[in-house]
Amino acid sequence: MNKVIPHSLFTDFDIDLFKAGKHFKLFEKLGAHLTEVNGVKGVYFAVWAPTAHSVSVVGDFNYWTQGEHVLNVRWDSSGIWEGFIPEISKGALYKYKIQSGINGVITEKADPFALYCEKPPHTASVVWDLDYKWKDENWMKNRKEKNGLDKPYSVYEVHLGSWKRADHNRFLSYLELADDLVKYVKETGFTHVEFMPIMEYPYDPSWGYQLTGYFAPTSRFGKPQDFMLLVDKLHQEGIGVILDWVPSHFPDDAHGLGFFDGSHLYEHPDRRKGYHPDWKSLVFNYGRNEVRAFLISNAIFWLQNYHVDGLRVDAVASMLYLDYSRKDGEWEANIFGGNENLDSISFLKEFNEVIYSNFDGIQTIAEESTSFPMVSRPTSFGGLGFGMKWMMGWMHDTLKYFQKETVYRKYHQNDLTFSMTYAFTENFMLPFSHDEVVYGKQSLIYKMPGDEWQRFANLRLLYGYMFTHPGTKLLFMGAEFGQTNEWNFEQSLDWHLLQYDFHSGIKRLITDLNQLYKSQPALYEKQFSGDGFEWINYSDHQNAVLSYIRKGNNPNENVIVVCNFTQVVRENYRIGIPNKVKLQQIFNTDASIYGGSGVENSKSIKIESISYDGRDFSAALILPPLSVTVYSLTS
Repeated sequence: MNKVIPHSLFTDFDIDLFKAGKHFKLFEKLGAHLTEVNGVKGVYFAVWAPTAHSVSVVGDFNYWTQGEHVLNVRWDSSGIWEGFIPEISKGALYKYKIQSGINGVITEKADPFALYCEKPPHTASVVWDLDYKWKDENWMKNRKEKNGLDKPYSVYEVHLGSWKRADHNRFLSYLELADDLVKYVKETGFTHVEFMPIMEYPYDPSWGYQLTGYFAPTSRFGKPQDFMLLVDKLHQEGIGVILDWVPSHFPDDAHGLGFFDGSHLYEHPDRRKGYHPDWKSLVFNYGRNEVRAFLISNAIFWLQNYHVDGLRVDAVASMLYLDYSRKDGEWEANIFGGNENLDSISFLKEFNEVIYSNFDGIQTIAEESTSFPMVSRPTSFGGLGFGMKWMMGWMHDTLKYFQKETVYRKYHQNDLTFSMTYAFTENFMLPFSHDEVVYGKQSLIYKMPGDEWQRFANLRLLYGYMFTHPGTKLLFMGAEFGQTNEWNFEQSLDWHLLQYDFHSGIKRLITDLNQLYKSQPALYEKQFSGDGFEWINYSDHQNAVLSYIRKGNNPNENVIVVCNFTQVVRENYRIGIPNKVKLQQIFNTDASIYGGSGVENSKSIKIESISYDGRDFSAALILPPLSVTVYSLTS
């Protein structure tokens, strides 16, 4: 006897929206929902499985027996199976046992909309709720003012499993991180934290980029409400939260989305579009309405229910091109004969339109490594609609330059200046991410040339250049104190290094650079506009020196930046000045408090009526070795 009571949360309008791909809160209908029917408490289950012959809910409440609790298929050809099972409570374990009506194949799947999952390697879904009393009202109320594109945006990228570990290499819990991590990010001055994927994933070496539980924060670190507390505490300290989001591909684990109901339900049926050769994973069918609704609902879920402030979308380039990482014969051109994935492009545009129209003060950020145009331009102008895009070219060119011995840098200055030819074609974020410190690429400190002193001076110079270059900023954890080892996801960062002066000096430098960035409007107000940048001199290759002006809304708050890319101290180095103003050094990466040599300019720098660099006035500066110095301009 079937113990499932007919019940539905769906209206006819819900079904129409779902079929059209326009239902963007599917998490309120599909999945497992604690509810009460006819005075009896239990759980309503709903799952999309259109080719199924039968769908049973199996779990610890029925000894995982198929056929004990068979869901009812809806009459409206939506492919949704649903029903109410009495006397199941929060914490119950369950899966769906699905028999295909096409080929008789039986699959046993975790719930795509599960709010909580068993701790890996176990794979069952867990009946749960999202009850939580938020205390971040002030942040949410004022987020639009704090999270805009004309505001400081300095991001600390974190892998929760390896930021810090407890004794015996134990993971820190969300609750422990809500103390330790929040305090640390506040102390170092970052405006935002970006979490590498925290949605449930089965395989630790994937770092979270192979998801099986799109609506569940991983149970490795605690319960959903514990993760809410972590977000809440960050918000209470004025720190925004960005999540890595992976709509580009998913693994083919037996309990996951692949071959869900015995058919290619979520993945594209054509392997040339439905399989990713780089990651040996499956690719969503972006042309299927219900799949688009699933993904956009997922994005909204995290923004709505977890108060997240932004989504960094992973592997966008792989979504845009049909021939991405594919050889001739392994892909098929679109209807116009091109290599663009039109379904995916359409999906990304709709995703951004929906997100920005439903939430104030959020940002979407594209990890996109090609020259695809207008990634961060509005869809109304023909763009993809992202708020920002990672500036991968700047990152590659800059690291390539910095890895060269200083004696050769004068021959390669174009590696640095080239970025300004395209810096304002997108809203760029400057990333030194986890990808740059794994797989034999070395840590940032060991990319730097020279002896120990020069390595650290170069790293301070790199960070000073990054924070004064137009664009928002992102640093991967450990970079802020000069982590020496490559990142290892299986262990903690090397926190013991902070006992050494050079490493503690790097941490203090990053803290002060974050403060400089936040306190100088010229460094952020026009960070995506050519109006916010002006070269003083980009052609002094011989001395390997660059000088430029960063501009904000108020000319009296502009700053001058001078970068010396060699270890030679430049005495009486003359630069042109826009007008006869007061010039004062306000930042120096070579300061002794950071581990530098302590070469400084005098407090009062004389402005002279000597034409230089195409300007009527100029000043003679002392340029410390391997340094960035910043100067205020006041009348």
